[in-house]
Amino acid sequence: MAVRVLGIDPGLTRCGVGVVDVEGNRSARLVDVTVLRSAPDLPLERRLLLLAEGLEDMLDRHRPQFIAIERVFAQHNVRTVMGTAQISGVALLLAAKRGLPVTLHTPSEVKAAITGYGAADKKQVGTMVARILGLTEIPKPADAADALALAICHAWRTGASGGTLPTVASVKAATATPGALTPAQKAWRDAERGSVPAVSAVPRSLKR
Repeated sequence: MAVRVLGIDPGLTRCGVGVVDVEGNRSARLVDVTVLRSAPDLPLERRLLLLAEGLEDMLDRHRPQFIAIERVFAQHNVRTVMGTAQISGVALLLAAKRGLPVTLHTPSEVKAAITGYGAADKKQVGTMVARILGLTEIPKPADAADALALAICHAWRTGASGGTLPTVASVKAATATPGALTPAQKAWRDAERGSVPAVSAVPRSLKR
């Protein structure tokens, strides 16, 4: 049975929100993805309200079972960190009001889960997200791909969908047995070989 996870890449100017359904065999399907925005010249309280309304809309329409949020790390740009922390707090509050469990994932955890490499760049993460979800293009902007990566990472790392995190070793071992690869493992194999996956049409939501 699939579980539905909503991933949030928090940001005050751009906040990525992605929803995926993940099966027990670790295959994942895109439900919706968007990037919520607030203008820098608006008062802070107005910006937070706009983003909160967008998050509430996604929560109410898709009713996820789990919430995954990128963990805030200290950076040299204090203003950026503050904005990220503020919208993360809004997301945590909205999840708590709905009784939804929330897990914070570090960027390196997400990169390792999606690409097998904890220091992967955004392009590599986006490419693997597209492969895993069977999309014809990488979700843009990067905030959208990052939100989807968070959601997939959560289901794989926590076993919420009944599966476990695939590893390079498990993929190589399974490759030796015809038909043994799960869809997620096939995505890993194809990425390693640099081959082009079978893809489906990009949902309208990706074009936002």
